[in-house]
Amino acid sequence: MSKFKPERLSVNFIPPATAFLPIDSRKYTLTHSDLTGELFLAVGNVYDYQAINYEMRDEVLADWITINGEYLLYAKVYISNGEYDLNMSRIRYMIFKKELDLAFTAIVYGDKNFFTYYPWLPDAPIYVQFSSIYPEFNQVEYYGTPRTYLNKMNKERTPEAQA
Repeated sequence: MSKFKPERLSVNFIPPATAFLPIDSRKYTLTHSDLTGELFLAVGNVYDYQAINYEMRDEVLADWITINGEYLLYAKVYISNGEYDLNMSRIRYMIFKKELDLAFTAIVYGDKNFFTYYPWLPDAPIYVQFSSIYPEFNQVEYYGTPRTYLNKMNKERTPEAQA
């Protein structure tokens, strides 16, 4: 798993979104560069479709939704719609599973000011929908809470952890 490096994260707010608004329908588009290792996070009330590489489809899309009055962060990753065979779909699935920790750390860190205004959101559940035509990869999984990723990052950044 790749280690999160804040200096390699670029954050862009798509107007009218700001560091504090909106809460409902707040959307995240996380993409990256394989060449530089940089991560690019767009935050808005729409996804940044222009940032998506439609040949690779290796982005993470997430948004805040409510179910029964409770907020949750619901993410989507694309595995296959038939253009990849079963074996390649399995590889894509395993790569996503390996890298989602980094992805959620980047999303939560990139939008950390947002959590200061909504102190109940760090404890909201995170779910990931893996989209695939293959049933074994077409599923929804629980990925902790934003606090999980904030705590991991804080531990990694302490002087004791760097020794």
